[in-house]
Amino acid sequence: MELREELSRLCSLVDGFVEVRHHRKKSRTIAVRKSELTDLSIKRSEGTAIRVLIGGVWGFAASSLSDRGSLEKTLRQAERMARTLGSRKKHQAHLASVQLARGEYELDGYKELNDMPLEEKVATVSRCEERLRSENGIESAHCQYAEIFEEKFIVTSDGADCVIRTVRPELRFSAFAESGGHVSSGFDSVGVSGGWQCLFQDRPLDSFIETASRNAIDLLDAANPEGGTHTVILSPAMVGLLSHEAIGHTVEADFVKSGSVAQGKIGQMVASELVTLCDSGKSEIRDFAGGIIPVDDEGVVAGNTTIIEKGKLVSYLHNRESAAEFGVAPTGNARAWEFSDEPLIRMRNTYVAPGKDRLEDMIAGIDSGYYIEGPEGGQADATGEFMFGASRVRAIRRGKLAEPIQKVTVSGNAFDVLRSVDAVSQDFRWDLGSGHCGKGQPAKVDAGGPFIRCKILVGGAQ
Repeated sequence: MELREELSRLCSLVDGFVEVRHHRKKSRTIAVRKSELTDLSIKRSEGTAIRVLIGGVWGFAASSLSDRGSLEKTLRQAERMARTLGSRKKHQAHLASVQLARGEYELDGYKELNDMPLEEKVATVSRCEERLRSENGIESAHCQYAEIFEEKFIVTSDGADCVIRTVRPELRFSAFAESGGHVSSGFDSVGVSGGWQCLFQDRPLDSFIETASRNAIDLLDAANPEGGTHTVILSPAMVGLLSHEAIGHTVEADFVKSGSVAQGKIGQMVASELVTLCDSGKSEIRDFAGGIIPVDDEGVVAGNTTIIEKGKLVSYLHNRESAAEFGVAPTGNARAWEFSDEPLIRMRNTYVAPGKDRLEDMIAGIDSGYYIEGPEGGQADATGEFMFGASRVRAIRRGKLAEPIQKVTVSGNAFDVLRSVDAVSQDFRWDLGSGHCGKGQPAKVDAGGPFIRCKILVGGAQ
């Protein structure tokens, strides 16, 4: 309470808008390869960021020192920056009014995971690596566990006064198989917001080991795909990757202002009527999504934003400044990675809503095509054009899953792909909670959805 009172006091010392964010972060990594502990590290950071808005111009400063004198010095640095830049900036920033967060917000699992003995975490990672390495056909393996604890105090001169505590653990599994001089790799991962057991809400630990090892072995003798445009089933992870990378970034308001493909398309049909796409600070449909934020880094409560509703583009993603410029309400998408970073417009948990179709029927409706899962990253740009890798692919022949296929690339324009969707399954899964999104600074996010049937350009082996 003493710290929050001090942050509140700072907000009263400047004739203008003041936002103070005190951020404590602790991250730990455990990695094992060939039965050797290759990483056991912990990183801590703590500091205070202050933004001041005077005459429509921002000033920003941050410091790792938290005594009263240092905080006041940081505040005055931000104030001087705003006043100095005021005579040079033509664009004036304004903030949309919104009900701001007050009180304490703590995610499930925060205390549980913090109290879990380090020895137990290390032992689990070691057992996973040993089990993975002992699978038939596997030559070597790598397992990694990571966790991030964060505590943020956010106070603004117009009413925010809150504390947010989040925790995000993740596990990553890599397997390597070899035959006749040919080496292949398999991979699986999981990441959530919550405690240790939340990692296994959908699948037991052994399932990740089996998927990684089977993937590596299957790829040793898998056939090459037939290139061209095909009817495919995309898994929840692939749907999430498409939703986040190729759609989500195009509707972030700063990218929209810069001329993304979504500019000027509010109210237009951009996808099949079967597609509803959302971005939420909560964990919709299934619990423990990896990008949960109860409150964003401007003190705005982070609710659920529908981006595409039954095929129609209905909203962009906003911070308070862009919301004022567009004449809409903030969506709670302002996020900063470190205390020394200014908040950017970032996604949280991005997903396609489930539909009414059964996966078996969707597969049965394909005479020749592919079942695609196991995303391996890729690239997308502001035009909606994308190219992603996928490592777990099966052929579909006469309505049934057939032989494994080598790694493929899928590419095209994301909005064209969504327009081609003709079936959306009842299933739903968050499946991109491990790793980070990059946009000038990292962010922990998640993405997912149902299985969808669509048309996409399939490339050859990577």
